[in-house]
This record gives sequence, C-alpha cells and structure tokens, in this order.
Amino acid sequence: MAGQNNEARPGGPPQLRLQGVGKTFPSGGKEVVALKEITLDIGQGEFICILGPSGCGKSTLLNAIAGFALPYAGRLVANGQDVTGPGPDRAMVFQEYAIFPWMTVAENVAFPLQVKGTPKNEITAVVDGLLAKLQLGEFRDRFPKHLSGGMRQRVAIARVLALDSPMLLMDEPFGALDALTRRNLQEELLRLWMDCQKTVVFVTHSIEESICLAGRVVVMTYRPGTIKRIVEVDMPYPRDPSSPRFIVLQKELTGLVMEEQKRHERDEITSVEED
Repeated sequence: MAGQNNEARPGGPPQLRLQGVGKTFPSGGKEVVALKEITLDIGQGEFICILGPSGCGKSTLLNAIAGFALPYAGRLVANGQDVTGPGPDRAMVFQEYAIFPWMTVAENVAFPLQVKGTPKNEITAVVDGLLAKLQLGEFRDRFPKHLSGGMRQRVAIARVLALDSPMLLMDEPFGALDALTRRNLQEELLRLWMDCQKTVVFVTHSIEESICLAGRVVVMTYRPGTIKRIVEVDMPYPRDPSSPRFIVLQKELTGLVMEEQKRHERDEITSVEED
C-alpha cells in the first residue's frame, strides 16, 4: 500500500522522531528555507530511503539527524535523546570515501576503535570479522590508492560498522560508482542490514535504488523541503526490477519526483523573468 504514513513500522517507541523539523540558510541577504515542518517517526531496524530532486534538502535533513546542521527548528529525538550535535549513536557514511589514505584497510577500520580505547584483542576480532563480512580480508594490508572505488566504499562502511552504532546514516554512498559495483554494494548492504538489524536512513536520487533497498521511501518536495509522500515498498527481498510490482512502484515514484522537478524548473523560469 502506498501513501502518506509518518509512523514507524516496527512496534515500540520510534528510534528516530522528527517533529516539525525545519532549517534555514542565509543567502544573498535573506533567509532561504531548506526544510519546513518535517514530521516523521522511524522505528528500530527500519530501512528508510529519502528520495527527491537535487536541491530538495535530502542531505540537509540527514545532516540534521546526524547533528551537523545546527541549529534547526522543531525537535529531533534519536534513541530517546534530543539531537544537539553529533553522537556515537548515529554513524555517517558519505558519498566521498571518508578513509585515511596513509592507513591500510585494516588500520582504517581499526581507527575508531583505537580512539575509543578498545582493547587490542577486541579490535583485532572486530576488524577481522568486518573485513570478512565485506569481502576485504585479502586487501587488509593495501592502501586506499590501490583499491577500486567500490572497495574504498566497503572500507568506509566497515569503519562505520566498527563503531557498532544503532543507527546508520548514508548520504548517497553509492552515487559515484558504476552500475554493477553499485548493485553489488546494495546487495551487500542489505545482507549486513538483515544480519545486524540496524536502523538505516539512506539518501539517494535513484528511484530504482530506493525500491531495491527501502521498506519506506520518503519523497521530498523541492525547496522548501517537506515530505510530499511516503511510499511503502511492499515487496520481499531480494527485489527484482523486472517484476510487475517493482515497475508499478517505479512509475509512482518517478511521477512524484518529476512533479517536483518540473515545479523547480517553473520556479527558475519565473525567477529569471522577474529579474
């Protein structure tokens, strides 16, 4: 069933609650409204995709959840606590490969655990386990410059998973990858999510990717960014892009996103004419 449903899917209190969240930025001597009245509950273990055209505030919303985009209007509660800044309960994976070029694969994954003061034997066990899960074991002693883009992003994901945060925030992490590598990493991410049952909030501009991954797709309007519709993806995993249900959802989401893209283009034309 598709439609507007802001409530968390699993039982119990939401792990993430957004209540009237808004965000403005100064631009050209005036305030630009990037986000307006975002209200959404996300339950523990959900996989949510945030979808919309460029400039709709997807990354701004994710940064607010991460605690990077401060201050913001409204209230944002993660794991029962008001978000007042970044925290270890919310781990972030960026589109750029956020790994250290002077460290090997194993050293990159171990780094956050070393910062936490984790005992060496525990670090070794965690690193070995994550490298095995992400098929990086044979590359443990290589430096990032000797890895493909997909391998580098695997290392970035492994390093974030080493923190064992209950919530994983992902900002178009596969956007710079080729189609085949992207599909492989999507499958690996789903496998890890099913195994760990972490809450995932995943920003994407790809309609197909959102259907492949999410339990619910949050479609955002163009600026100011609000929730246009929440579409439930009522399909079992793994999802076949050639299946009739997938095609129906793809058509629905394409229509919603294109409506916002066309509105953006009309607004740009109007702005030029006014100038």
